[in-house]
Amino acid sequence: MTGTLFIVPTPIGNLEDITLRALRILREVDFVAAEDTRHTRKLLTHYDIHPKSLFSYHEHNTRHAGALVLQRLLAGESGALVSDAGMPGISDPGHDLIRLLLEESIAPVALPGPSAFVTGLVASGLATDRFLFVGFLPREKKTRRSELEALAKQTATLLFYEAPHRILATLDDLFLVFGNRQCVIARELSKVHETFHRGQLGDSQWRAGLTLRGEMVVMVEGATISEATTSLFAPTDAESIVSAVDGLIAQGLDKKEAMRQVAQAAGLSRRDVYQTLLDRDQ
Repeated sequence: MTGTLFIVPTPIGNLEDITLRALRILREVDFVAAEDTRHTRKLLTHYDIHPKSLFSYHEHNTRHAGALVLQRLLAGESGALVSDAGMPGISDPGHDLIRLLLEESIAPVALPGPSAFVTGLVASGLATDRFLFVGFLPREKKTRRSELEALAKQTATLLFYEAPHRILATLDDLFLVFGNRQCVIARELSKVHETFHRGQLGDSQWRAGLTLRGEMVVMVEGATISEATTSLFAPTDAESIVSAVDGLIAQGLDKKEAMRQVAQAAGLSRRDVYQTLLDRDQ
């Protein structure tokens, strides 16, 4: 008889944020497949859990470790899949393993539990009736902007994960593409230094107050109905163009570079942007 793989969420920070069912499953299964065995062992040791078998399943060994999990399940063993924090399968390679099992007609069992983007959204104050989880944006600037442009007319609250060393560049692109929308950054959720930063994307003072450490959930309000039905940077939308240039200058860019970036995002020539600024100043 085929065994069962349990998808077990683990705390995103505070070790108390784990369910009684999750602890029971981790004690009872024949093996635990973990994103990082060192990280998971700390959690297991905290709860005096000593698994019969603990091995790694991460983005660099999905093929080998996935085959091992499948083999053990087919042999009738039960197992648990855990990530370093939160729900396995969300922005991690657990999704690949789940697909592999389903292709073999083996249905995993998912336990409810912690998830950083849901936790951040609930406390953000932004709309929760409709939201879109995007995950990590591309690291390359051009690709990142293209993806954001595809999201610009979404009226749902947008949720991203971002690393502290890329957050300022990401905020630049969010402002350039979305305009001066409300943004909330949740940092180190459920940990000692949990912090929520709230402000407008174009507010340089708000940006200067960011703590550039720890894991971050970035949440941006969705487009208004009028924005969703028109181009955010249409050639006739002088106010948005001027606002974008002024915002980039406030963030430290010189006027020439700010004009270049806005022209690129708006699909205009730099001359057109310059003329829009001249019209504003007259």
